[in-house]
Amino acid sequence: MLFSRSPAATNQPLVPSRRTLLLSPCPRAGATPAPVADAALLPGGLRAESLPRHVAVVMDGNSRWARARGLPSAAGHEAGRRALEEVVRLSRAWGVRTLTAFAFSHENWSRPKVEVEFLMGQFERAIRESVAEFLSFLLFTFYREGIRLRVIGDSSRLPVSLQRTAREAEEATRNNSQLDLTLAISYSGRRDIVQACRTLAQKVRDKLLEPEDIDESLFAGELETSHANGNELPYPDLVIRTSGELRLSNFLLWQSAYAELFFTDTLWPDFGEADYLQALVSFQSRDRRFGVRKL
Repeated sequence: MLFSRSPAATNQPLVPSRRTLLLSPCPRAGATPAPVADAALLPGGLRAESLPRHVAVVMDGNSRWARARGLPSAAGHEAGRRALEEVVRLSRAWGVRTLTAFAFSHENWSRPKVEVEFLMGQFERAIRESVAEFLSFLLFTFYREGIRLRVIGDSSRLPVSLQRTAREAEEATRNNSQLDLTLAISYSGRRDIVQACRTLAQKVRDKLLEPEDIDESLFAGELETSHANGNELPYPDLVIRTSGELRLSNFLLWQSAYAELFFTDTLWPDFGEADYLQALVSFQSRDRRFGVRKL
């Protein structure tokens, strides 16, 4: 299982996967859909043919969960990690093809130093241990489950060791194809849009583009989700926000233009199978028109 602990894992180096299968990018809306899940494996109330391809989650409420129990923030983040493990497992089992988790926002750098340092260490440990276990027990973990890991966000602010671990993890899992797991760390939707504008402006200045050449597709191609390990991610179909907050908080702003939103009062560490099922059932009840009137 992703992020599971392995006593010897931290001493094992990460190496690139040796599989040579080249994968095509994930499709955008309107493209041929990915294979659906086996209906026999789905819980009651879910329809395999109308599952979201891409679920994005804003994992909010870890610190409040800890305070309510008289525990330090670190305990809440550890419980939040376990909740993410469960959502990854369920996504893989139920046939969700892409999962993006908002783990740490660009604005979160203003939090207390001790909390930020703990989170950075936890991200690195989780990534390193999960992929090291993949390399040691290839046939029993990631190889069998087919999970591909990506990290997006402003990597320049991350510890150098975490940057290196993330690159090695992406390389080691790049040929897996059953579930794309993206961790947004030091991520800002506004920053993502600004850097895309700067890239296009540079291309215009270098006379590689004319201003009138720029359209939505070209712009989207410069976003971080289009450069994640060389494979373009589909736009989110469903965005889940926990802890009772009713906002996107600068998460995948361009990409979520037509995403269905699901808000729950459940704090992230308590978000489990029943909550995830409720979100997916709610998604399947929506009439998604994408701005087009249905006759």
